[in-house]
Amino acid sequence: MAEPPAKRRRLGDGDGEPGARGDPARVPKSLSRAVSPPTRRRKETAERVLIPSPFRLTTIRDLPQESNTDAVSLGDLLGDPLIAECWEFNYLHDVDFLMSHFDEDTRSLTKVHIVHGFWKREDPNRLFLERYHQIKAPYADDQQQQAAQYSNVKLHTAFMPEMFGTHHSKMLILIRHDDTAQVIIHTANMIAKDWTNMTNGAWISPILARSASASVSAARDSAPKIGATDAAAIGSGERFKADLLSYLRAYNAKRDVCGPLVEELRRYDFSAVRGALVASVPGKHDVDDEPQVTRWGWAAARRALRTVPCHRRQQAAGKRNAEIVAQVSSIATLGASDAWLRRTLFEALSATAAGTEKGTGEKPKPDFRVVFPTADEIRRSLDGYSSGGSIHTKVQSAQQKKQLQYLRPIFCHWANDCDKGVLQDGPARDGGRKRAAPHIKTYIRYCGGDGGRDGKDGTTGIDWALLTSANISKQAWGEAATNNGSGQIRIASWEIGLLVWPELLAGCGARMVGTFGRDLPGRDDLDGDGPLVGLRVPYNLPLQRYGDDEVPWVATASHSKPDWKGQTWEDP
Repeated sequence: MAEPPAKRRRLGDGDGEPGARGDPARVPKSLSRAVSPPTRRRKETAERVLIPSPFRLTTIRDLPQESNTDAVSLGDLLGDPLIAECWEFNYLHDVDFLMSHFDEDTRSLTKVHIVHGFWKREDPNRLFLERYHQIKAPYADDQQQQAAQYSNVKLHTAFMPEMFGTHHSKMLILIRHDDTAQVIIHTANMIAKDWTNMTNGAWISPILARSASASVSAARDSAPKIGATDAAAIGSGERFKADLLSYLRAYNAKRDVCGPLVEELRRYDFSAVRGALVASVPGKHDVDDEPQVTRWGWAAARRALRTVPCHRRQQAAGKRNAEIVAQVSSIATLGASDAWLRRTLFEALSATAAGTEKGTGEKPKPDFRVVFPTADEIRRSLDGYSSGGSIHTKVQSAQQKKQLQYLRPIFCHWANDCDKGVLQDGPARDGGRKRAAPHIKTYIRYCGGDGGRDGKDGTTGIDWALLTSANISKQAWGEAATNNGSGQIRIASWEIGLLVWPELLAGCGARMVGTFGRDLPGRDDLDGDGPLVGLRVPYNLPLQRYGDDEVPWVATASHSKPDWKGQTWEDP
């Protein structure tokens, strides 16, 4: 069949996302702006180089247009009529919703692959995909081979060796008719709820061209062992490609799920990508730092962070350490003590490149904060209590109550405008998302020393940032075989994320600063004249710590106080 002729994208009709229309006179930025790495141009003047955030927020339907500055909608990502093939990896899927965001004239011709983790045949989510949408699944029996509503959609079940694991990764891989490809790592389920009034984020790769050195014979070479790489530098496009292909090959442990996608992606040039893949694959894995092997879970984060310079200023009396802020939408049962949280996850996230921290004497460990909403913040969110169905932790059992005791001192609010709680020092910064409940997951290290505040108004610098599907759980990050991190790691779930840092994006001397309400930093946001990279922060600063009697939102508890819509929440 001949390929359909290319056509210009329709302007002025929006993107199919209610209330998310941008300027009708221009093509969405996601189709034209490569956020990693940014365009580098020679400057004839001493003007400071400003680089937009590598992470972007998704649009919020019920916020005013100015609150969606630089935000991206699902229509922006999928509305290109040149998309020939889409691989969609996620936890929850609504096929009708997904298909509605492809270009209306070409959606029936786009090959769509949905990768899910519903391995039980009686799972309602699997039945919804197979029967309600009547998709011809490649593994379905004869009774399920019905006339397909979407004959161009195929379902693929991820290998799920761990009983309590989930296929939680959120990624889109697009192959276009013009021999280009793109990788999008994001945090939203493929359902309408997550793309309307919930805060989510996305990393969008540059447009990837076919490699000049690629050939059919090279593409048919035997695949290397799962996890093996060419030991290219962490953060480089070559290493990202190797790690991504290792991740995709892991799906093929029992059946060929992603084999055709791996063969296709091997033909593309990833050299423009700047970012380190931090992913999780279910099973038992080694955790040592063997350079040519892709690591998973907390071991992957530790491996990558050991290459990242963290510029701690000279420590002075009364000044704060560096802070690592973990902002998530779910916290699993971690244990009655903080042993796993402190010795495994926080220890891995504390890693830095040897010899890069400034200052003398013993290097203090960074302080940790966890941003998670309370019931009051959920009640006041745009969707009220209904948004809380996507946000999870528990405090009911004796073990969970003990967990709350060690988490409460580091818990911070999402909306940051509650009557209770303790506000940290620093200038007020509005992320523009306090009423859009968080489904995004970010881990950000703010510089230490003098609070990391190097701007004229006390702006905080950033050492690194991670956008990921991984919440705070042993299933996502893995549980160490021993307390000192040696031996093996056991992971239950599929997760994927991307780590960035300023020197990676803009070279030696670059700095990174949080941006609020926009992607591009201001020239004076941090002192100095080196390149300045923005990092879109979804929550407000300074952080507001929980009060002594505050608890996080619990979706499995009943909440009798009405939300702003007048609704109550009963334990489902």
